[in-house]
Amino acid sequence: MTDTTTDWYGPDAATFGDRVAAARESSGMSQGQLARRMGVKKSTLAGWEQDLSEPRANKLSMLSGLLNVSMSWLLTGEGDDLSGPTEDSLGEDISAIARELRSLREDLRSQAERAGRLEKSLRRLVASQEPAE
Repeated sequence: MTDTTTDWYGPDAATFGDRVAAARESSGMSQGQLARRMGVKKSTLAGWEQDLSEPRANKLSMLSGLLNVSMSWLLTGEGDDLSGPTEDSLGEDISAIARELRSLREDLRSQAERAGRLEKSLRRLVASQEPAE
């Protein structure tokens, strides 16, 4: 049985950059066209779509207006601005890969949190081992 309620652009499935790119593509604009309308360089827009940087509030407002999506949706993926394909329409092989990718992303997030906790513990131990002056 396939999961037809996948939130393709929600916080667990997509990044800010993924949502910007999806909304831009849905609006039928190229990166160059959107960058010109925003008054930014194409490389700036590409940086947003690749999650290398984020726009300032005034550009975020302009971006949501030009793409006809809410700022909240761009930032969090919550809301009904764009819907992705249903898994039923993708075929079983693609659906299986999409499920595996979501699972892997969850595992990576969990491992990153674990690594952060271990690093913090290690720093505390090292600090307690240092001789007092």
